[in-house]
Amino acid sequence: MNQFTGFIKLMRPINCVMMSLAVLVGAVLARPSFSNFSWLNILFGALTGFTLTAASMAVNDYYDRDIDAINEPLRPIPSGAVAIKAALVFTCVLSVIGFVFAFLTSIICLVAAVIAWVVMLTYTTVGKRSGLPGNFLVSACVATPFLYGSLTVVNEIRLNVLIFAAMAFLSNTGREITKGIVDLKGDSTQNVKTLAARFGEKKAAAAAVTFYIFAICLSPIPIILGLVSDWFVPFVLVTDFGLVGCSVLLIKNPSRENARQIKKLVLVLFIMGLLAFIFGAFR
Repeated sequence: MNQFTGFIKLMRPINCVMMSLAVLVGAVLARPSFSNFSWLNILFGALTGFTLTAASMAVNDYYDRDIDAINEPLRPIPSGAVAIKAALVFTCVLSVIGFVFAFLTSIICLVAAVIAWVVMLTYTTVGKRSGLPGNFLVSACVATPFLYGSLTVVNEIRLNVLIFAAMAFLSNTGREITKGIVDLKGDSTQNVKTLAARFGEKKAAAAAVTFYIFAICLSPIPIILGLVSDWFVPFVLVTDFGLVGCSVLLIKNPSRENARQIKKLVLVLFIMGLLAFIFGAFR
């Protein structure tokens, strides 16, 4: 792995793109009619989501370098592709770029971006080893782009956007708990108090499934309240059935390798959920 490839992997581009899409989804949900729609603000918002997510991924790898040396030795920093100091500089550059795009959108968006950045940094420096509270901090970062997208177009957070953000928060919390099962070996050596490290894989799997089910239970609410069109239904059904399947598989086999596969599959289901939100906004 060369240095350029290392920096790209450090960013986790898929996660960054998903955050950008989440900003777009939040904007569309807040103003689906596209009346007086500021596409420039949407562009700036998406770029803010992309760069700040990339910054969070980079600084997370910086602080997790010892754990990754055990759990993920091929990651850019433990593999030597990216130097430790270079990762920090890269984080700072990405953060500044993100704040500039937020400022170009609005002062409210800049404040929101700074708050999201502080939450991210709190997780990385303190929350990572706290277990479930840390999982909540990560999920807050995942849900924030939906809220941020609403701010970019209407300068407020609409009710329907809050519902979708809640669904993202719950399902991602389940994924973070699942990730704790995957990282159990390294986390135990670093005193990371994940649910898997404290209570074992089976109880952690049950907790993860609980959050997946909570997210599924929220999915009918937008339909009941008339917030989405019929196009929402097929995409969200795929997401819901996928989460149910992941839940069953995780309960039956809460092993490290199975949890790793489920963690990846849930990320794909996130994308399907985003498509449900996007198509559901059009009537």
